[in-house]
Amino acid sequence: MICTLCPRMCRAERTVGSGDGFCRMGTALRVARAALHHWEEPPISGSRGSGTVFFSGCTLRCIFCQNHQISADGFGKEITPQRLREIFEELIAQGAHNINLVTPTHFTPWILQALQEPLSVPVVWNCSGYERLETLELLRGKVDIYLPDLKYADAALAKELSGAEDYFEVATAAIRAMHQQVGDVVLRDGLLQHGVVIRHLMLPGQLNNTKACIDWVARTFRPGQVLFSLMSQYTPQPNAEGALARTVRRSEYRAAVEYMRNCGIEDGFLQEDSSAKPEYTPPFDLSGI
Repeated sequence: MICTLCPRMCRAERTVGSGDGFCRMGTALRVARAALHHWEEPPISGSRGSGTVFFSGCTLRCIFCQNHQISADGFGKEITPQRLREIFEELIAQGAHNINLVTPTHFTPWILQALQEPLSVPVVWNCSGYERLETLELLRGKVDIYLPDLKYADAALAKELSGAEDYFEVATAAIRAMHQQVGDVVLRDGLLQHGVVIRHLMLPGQLNNTKACIDWVARTFRPGQVLFSLMSQYTPQPNAEGALARTVRRSEYRAAVEYMRNCGIEDGFLQEDSSAKPEYTPPFDLSGI
């Protein structure tokens, strides 16, 4: 397989075992964990949890990634699309409000095989926002909820921290396409059925970048069209330097919250200071695989 699934367009030949492309993934699905997850936004986690499947590999190189064991190191177990479908059904049987696919882009064709028949719960595409429009179009009618990041508005920062200088241009086009595909937010009994939730992880010392991301959301979408999640859970990783070696200060987060409200964004979610803890990263132990 010559891969053009993500904006890297590396045209790598994905082979058995592992590939030589940016994501380093091969011709088989690789999954690190499947379990009910209670730490997503409230209308996704609900009371019983989100049926979350964590895929190995990634199309970005975020130096602060909390999931580096699977995103960069590639930890996981190879499974078939048939087994993936079984995992979906097992999570639903456990009470999952939805099936939540985390970092799935580079496995799109295999996931689509598992989604040939509709599920009884919504499907969530939980991604970095760094998506090709052509790949998103393949998901039309299969994905109900998009949960993209909007990490950067600053190209230099995106290049330095994630190796993707074109991140803002690519991600904003992708988020527009996601909204066009699934429409405005639809809630039923407090649970999200359709729509887009845009996440922004605030980075220490980068308030201006956060403000610029908020600006784009505020001028692009009317109230009620999308939800916005302003996250404070940044956790320093080993060998982090400079501002990245600390958590987000309360004063920084308060300033961002005030700015968001002044921009008229009220449809969304905030986090408490306690979210910035290593234990909020789930154990990647092949549970449920």
